[in-house]
Amino acid sequence: MFDDLPPDLDRLRTLRVWHALWLNRIDRKITLLERREAEEEHGRRTRPQPPEWVVEVGIGTGKPPVQVHAGTCHMIGSRRRPVSRDEARRLLTEGLRACTHCQPDTQLHIIDLAARGPRARHRPHHRLPPVAS
Repeated sequence: MFDDLPPDLDRLRTLRVWHALWLNRIDRKITLLERREAEEEHGRRTRPQPPEWVVEVGIGTGKPPVQVHAGTCHMIGSRRRPVSRDEARRLLTEGLRACTHCQPDTQLHIIDLAARGPRARHRPHHRLPPVAS
């Protein structure tokens, strides 16, 4: 029945210790991976939702707004601040440029901006309150 095992007690005990060490290593790795998965799941559940709308801001005093993006747009620069839907609509209707990739003006159902032309859509002198750091 156990013909594949050594016949003497010393070698059997050595094998038992060796296998116990391996089981301990395997159990530690399982624990580590379970902890990592739990932390990742916790991170997914508690991660804040991205803002629905974002204003990309420029460089300088007062950080003037540059353009409006949808919150999930991949073209948003590193200088940004979240805005509400109403604020995004207001900025767009006041002439701030809409991102050409995510097209927040279309998503917000503001259809008359294109008729004004690209120059009318961008007002470089428009100022937003400074972004709190």
